[in-house]
Amino acid sequence: MSDPHDTNGTPRYYVPHSSVWPIVGSIALFITAFGAATFIQQSTDKVLTATGTYGEIIFYIGLASIAFMMIGWFGAVIKESLQGMVSGLLDQSYRQAMMWFIVSEVMFFAAFFGALFYARLISVPWLAGAGDKLETHLFLWPDFAETWPLFMTPGGTATEAMAAWGLPFINTVILVTSSVTVTFAHWALKKNQRGALQAWLALTVVLGIVFLILQGVEYVHAYNDLGLNLSAGIYGSTFFMLTGFHGAHVTLGATMLAVMLIRIFRGHFTPENHFAFEAASWYWHFVDVVWLFLFTFVYWF
Repeated sequence: MSDPHDTNGTPRYYVPHSSVWPIVGSIALFITAFGAATFIQQSTDKVLTATGTYGEIIFYIGLASIAFMMIGWFGAVIKESLQGMVSGLLDQSYRQAMMWFIVSEVMFFAAFFGALFYARLISVPWLAGAGDKLETHLFLWPDFAETWPLFMTPGGTATEAMAAWGLPFINTVILVTSSVTVTFAHWALKKNQRGALQAWLALTVVLGIVFLILQGVEYVHAYNDLGLNLSAGIYGSTFFMLTGFHGAHVTLGATMLAVMLIRIFRGHFTPENHFAFEAASWYWHFVDVVWLFLFTFVYWF
């Protein structure tokens, strides 16, 4: 089906031919999940850690398979769009799918923020004897004090908190700025100002890369200077869980915007037809909003 309209000009829904990419994606996700679980399990074994783990190799094979699938599948969708196969109805489907995808990502982070708030507002007070948990405090950890972050866990692990007004604040400024620059790029696209569009979007991608570099510097500082790592109790685990997954989402968002930039340099998109760019910008704004919550509740309060 090559024409998205019937004989009288009424738009009709384009149904693509059977595709191999969904099954490739499913296999790639299974390989990645299996490799990640095996890698984590094997990393606790000191002998395997010293000699290397096959779980790590499987994990990276899975990631490479996912990248291969995404390049192939999205490439096919781009080709269909350039051939004029996307009708108004299909465009609505794309928009609804992207909105629901972002909703699922909101739920993803909500679960991790829930774990953080449960630890801070319920578990830590209970360990300190709040409410009817005095016996728990007296018999298990009588010296435990209710503080957050936990500088000394019940197991005796000493940690230091990551200061909010250093690299985290700089990264906050960077991400907020990138949200503004991608909005300027969107306005330029609507006005068909290709030069401004390329400049603003390129700046957005650069800001995303700088954010990731600074987050890497922050992690090195946490491990080497603060004793803050994944083994540093509930504070360490929630810190790296939330910031690490957010960093992964920034990586994905920056990659999406970089692909949009390449397409723009190749002459894709018009002021009337540019949903792929809109979808990438929606995702980037979502990533920025999540970081504001992270900065507030992980670093600041």
